[in-house]
Amino acid sequence: MKTLQDAYQDFNLEQLIATQLQGTAQALNAYTECCGRYSGQQHTALIWEGKQGESARWSFDQLAEASGKLANYFQAMGLKAGDCIAGLLPRTPELLITVLATWRMGAVYQPLFTAFESKAIEHRLEAANTQFIVTHTEQRAKLSSLQQIGILTVGAEAAGTGDADFWQQLNQHSASFEPVLRSFEDDFLMMFTSGTTGLAKSVPVPLKALLAFKGYMQYAVDLRAEDSFWNLADPGWAYGLYYGITGPLSLGHSIIMDERPLSVDHALEVIQKYQVSNLAGSPTAFRMFFGFKEKFAGVPKTLRVVSSAGEPLTPEVIHWFKQDLEVNVYDQYGQTELGMVIANHHALEHHKKVGSAGYAIPGHRFAVLNAQHQEVAAGEIGTLALDESQSPLMWFKGYAGHNRKSFVGQYYLTGDTVRLNELGGIDFIGRADDVITTSGYRVGPFDVESTLLECEEVLESAVVGKPDPARTEIVKAFVVLKAQFAASPALEQKLQHYVRSRLSKHAYPKEIEFVEALPKTSSGKIQRNILKQQEIDKQILLEKVS
Repeated sequence: MKTLQDAYQDFNLEQLIATQLQGTAQALNAYTECCGRYSGQQHTALIWEGKQGESARWSFDQLAEASGKLANYFQAMGLKAGDCIAGLLPRTPELLITVLATWRMGAVYQPLFTAFESKAIEHRLEAANTQFIVTHTEQRAKLSSLQQIGILTVGAEAAGTGDADFWQQLNQHSASFEPVLRSFEDDFLMMFTSGTTGLAKSVPVPLKALLAFKGYMQYAVDLRAEDSFWNLADPGWAYGLYYGITGPLSLGHSIIMDERPLSVDHALEVIQKYQVSNLAGSPTAFRMFFGFKEKFAGVPKTLRVVSSAGEPLTPEVIHWFKQDLEVNVYDQYGQTELGMVIANHHALEHHKKVGSAGYAIPGHRFAVLNAQHQEVAAGEIGTLALDESQSPLMWFKGYAGHNRKSFVGQYYLTGDTVRLNELGGIDFIGRADDVITTSGYRVGPFDVESTLLECEEVLESAVVGKPDPARTEIVKAFVVLKAQFAASPALEQKLQHYVRSRLSKHAYPKEIEFVEALPKTSSGKIQRNILKQQEIDKQILLEKVS
């Protein structure tokens, strides 16, 4: 096995461009790289499991044909290269066709997570200047207030909604569509990330990221031609879209999409049915597996490698995978803004430390910085940063393409607190910001707070993550009521329901505490850190008592 040090020494960007891409840095197309170059061989691209128990296989050739028809439809609608096209779709073949058709015409694909409600969707559409949306009848009601934006709906004909119907329109167009060539610096994805001091911020992803995505799949995930690969993450989020769709397809590898909600029973069914050997997902999913470990007893062991993206797994979970499932699960680190940049690499030889996020993926360099933004020595704690000057695969240029507030000199500041360990790797300490990680989702407190403030009863609100063993954190809201309103369980339920209906099922506060006042700085800024520490202290006390 190649060593990590060898991979660092051998890294050559120009060579990667020449060997890994069909196009060049000046002329390439994401559809070509992820589908077109693999058509003509009748290889499977998509294995789909439907929510009604149905299943289907799509070849690269079939996706090429369908995406060509949809690209011609988009063009007939007046859409062009550089335009933003959103998908509000479940995990179905139509989602993948939409992604590929968008890329084929040189446009930018914007994922909209199906758990989002109208407010979250509208903000993202407005911020991205989205020109068109492809959706499903199940999601269509969330778009009812939109004006002057084109909508194509899967199932519209059967439902009689009056919308243009997805398959009806496709069947009226030619499958022939010449991919529009773009450059490394042109965007092909429009992502959003949750923030603490404002609404979700847009993260444009340029075509250069294709090389970085390939690197993660090859080095960290160790995706091999013979693997049956499944990424559990939803493609409405970065990890699912980057590494459940783009990364594997760019290597000519098939992907699995399961439309059903994630459960241990469904996961086991898919793993067994397709003899999954390479599995990727969030710590939440793997903690869920561990929580129902009795279901895995006696099940044939097909897994070869498992990759976990996000906060560190507990040693108990890692040990169970190794002892009972006979497979290594490795922690890896990334952000929407960066993709995956630090990993314990399945395909490279290096020391693997339990609880560590690992080492930089070739093509990247990280640093740990103190308060003066100087690099610290081994054993010291600081802010994790990416060194832009020595990271040729780094593609993030700033929020909305030009907001570089998170950059200091050559460094991009992740906002995460880490320890530079004795081996030169990263031990995760915690989040330096207030973003809440709940069941693998990142929730910005500002979104929840501003939605609570829409309620007539609410004067002020502050939202934090409360420690939770199963979900990492749960969303907890502290609410100051207007004088004419009184706290009650009924009011708590009313506020919870409102936020859930406006944002999403994972973003609403599972707990609401009514308080007289919120802790603030002298300038009037809410001190969420104090509220969060109170919740941590309560948790510690409870653990001591029990």
